[in-house]
Amino acid sequence: MDLTVVTYVVYLVISLALTVWVARTLSRNGRVFLADVLQGNEKLADAVNHLLVVGFYLVNLGFVTLYLKSADAVEHARGLFEALSVKVGVVLLVLGVMHLGNVYVLNKIRRRGIMEREQTPPVPPQGWTGPVDKGPGPGPLVTPATGA
Repeated sequence: MDLTVVTYVVYLVISLALTVWVARTLSRNGRVFLADVLQGNEKLADAVNHLLVVGFYLVNLGFVTLYLKSADAVEHARGLFEALSVKVGVVLLVLGVMHLGNVYVLNKIRRRGIMEREQTPPVPPQGWTGPVDKGPGPGPLVTPATGA
């Protein structure tokens, strides 16, 4: 068997294993974060989590297969390790960038939800309890020019 083919096989095995491991880890641990982002809606969090995992697989496995071809033939063990290090390193960087992108987007959604919850008062206003003769607002404006 040609060393280039061995490089391809090892690259595919490592890349697929890493993609599956990262997807499962993010799915398992990201579910709690999604539930918080979606304000405790567990069914919606599970559905979004599943959709994110499917999209993650599609993008990463597509990238792994597109990045399979090597321009140079691998002729010795050193070339095998060098080709693998570049290919697996790029796959890891893509996985990391995708993860950070997902976290960024979900954090923006979470912050917007928190801001919306903070803008809603917990109880309706009960009225102002200041002096009766002054009313609820500040007194009349006095302008220095007119003295009134």
